[in-house]
Amino acid sequence: MPAESPVLVVSDLHLDRETDATLDRFLQFLEGPARQASALYILGDLFEYWIGDDAGSTAAGSVATALCALRIPTIFQHGNRDFLLGPDYAQRACMEIAPEELRVDLPAGPALFLHGDTLCTADVDYLRFRALVRDPSWQRQFLSRTLAERVEEAERLRAMSEDAGRMKANEITDVHPEAVADVLRRHGLSLLIHGHTHRPAIHALDVDGRACLRCVLPAWDRLPGYLELTTGGPRLLTLEGADYPTVSGRA
Repeated sequence: MPAESPVLVVSDLHLDRETDATLDRFLQFLEGPARQASALYILGDLFEYWIGDDAGSTAAGSVATALCALRIPTIFQHGNRDFLLGPDYAQRACMEIAPEELRVDLPAGPALFLHGDTLCTADVDYLRFRALVRDPSWQRQFLSRTLAERVEEAERLRAMSEDAGRMKANEITDVHPEAVADVLRRHGLSLLIHGHTHRPAIHALDVDGRACLRCVLPAWDRLPGYLELTTGGPRLLTLEGADYPTVSGRA
């Protein structure tokens, strides 16, 4: 391992249940850049949907095997698609499940990690739906269904989400600036890392006179990539190790 092994962060792979090109790319990433990392953080939506730890799939099995072979700390946060991923699968995949808001002490300073959906405060319909499906009683009822029923419901909810997303303005589906400022202010941090919006960039922003950075991770259905964190700061990279295109801006 190099003298300074980076921390790597990914999100929004949206892996399907069977083998596909995205799964192949992720396995290559785990065999490549991740081998040089000190830790790997997965900030949600690793899977397109998760219908219970008892529902095995080709992709889930391959991911679990590859993550365990990595032999570095792997930390997972729930996304809006795989919020039902539980301790049984996490153990099989050698992952630790983190809280929704996670402070991480990095070589370049502390950072706040989260999936990002809670920052989209203008999307009130989604937040109402989120509150429903995160309710333990809803989850118990869903997980009590047969596997076929759960697959059918997950596919229905996915189609509804895609239809709703096409109807909403970008300002609604993106993070709200005040929500970003509030969460940084509440945690007293200057570096925020999240996914969810599929708008990869590194934004400079000012919070109460304090210079901050907001790093947004890429979705893997477009141009796969990851965030590298070293003493030099954050860098968004493609799987080939090149700088990710369009990675800076003002929040």
